[in-house]
Amino acid sequence: MYFQIFSHSFAEGGWIPDLHSCQGADLSPSMEWAGEPGDVRSFVLVVEDPDAPSGMFCHWLVYDIPRGVHNLAQGIKPGAVGVSGTNDFGRPGYGGPCPPKGPAHRYYFRLYALDVETLGLRPRVGRGELLHAMSGHILAETQCVGRFQRR
Repeated sequence: MYFQIFSHSFAEGGWIPDLHSCQGADLSPSMEWAGEPGDVRSFVLVVEDPDAPSGMFCHWLVYDIPRGVHNLAQGIKPGAVGVSGTNDFGRPGYGGPCPPKGPAHRYYFRLYALDVETLGLRPRVGRGELLHAMSGHILAETQCVGRFQRR
């Protein structure tokens, strides 16, 4: 089995339901993964929109997810599992798709398997600080993509 992440909320490359966006309840989708390397010590989840008008926009950061965890439940609250970083909406936890009206945007749900139990970061760090701390600790990476278009 190879390292993979998926959601029961949307198919790979498919449409993210309104429930998980600013047009709905803005609940995080359920995420599950399997096939990680045997020597993994923790996971990091980063969700980004590369199609945002201002460039890469970060929607969700969760780090120090214990190696025994293989899913995040729909609507999970910040700090329920792992440590929550600050998304580009300026708050911890999940911030769903909310692009301007126009073409569909892509949302990359990237999961990293790390060789450390903790990155030693305080809660609510931003994307840049998290990516820097992960450098040199990534054993494997996988992703799934969803799309969303605002009406």
